[in-house]
Amino acid sequence: MLLRDMHYTPMVFSSFSVTQRRRMIISGAMTTTIQTIRDDFSLLDEWEDRYRYVIELGEALPPFPDEERNPANKVPGCVSQVWLTTEYGPGPDPVVTFAGDSDAHIVRGLVAIMLALFSRRPASEIQKTDAEATLKALGLDEHLSPQRANGLRSMVKRIKRDAEAALKQTA
Repeated sequence: MLLRDMHYTPMVFSSFSVTQRRRMIISGAMTTTIQTIRDDFSLLDEWEDRYRYVIELGEALPPFPDEERNPANKVPGCVSQVWLTTEYGPGPDPVVTFAGDSDAHIVRGLVAIMLALFSRRPASEIQKTDAEATLKALGLDEHLSPQRANGLRSMVKRIKRDAEAALKQTA
């Protein structure tokens, strides 16, 4: 059964949300917020439905350029292939924007969750964000395989390292 077959009828959007049924793409960037994801998770009682939702979040990511699928952007420590790109804004506490992709459906959805949590935020805020607490609040800490959990920690480590580099670059 697909999400569209369940008790609500989501429409196909560039950025899916159970609670906000509208197109949410600005300049090709995913704009689903972490709060929207939390709200949507709270509406889904079954883990099978939550997994489908995570997959749909990944499907809503903007296309990732083939030329960015290179060793420099590959996140080490992930069983599936994961790529992240990072852009820094100006200023002493630059806004850091991430884009990402994976070759695995569920992992691509986890990338989408990490982008919702970290992307387009000041570097200092990224450094303070507790990803483990967010994953625990979503219940993902209990429902991910050890390999996926390790890959997620690798993504968070890479994101925080890039935020640290952004702060040092402006110092």
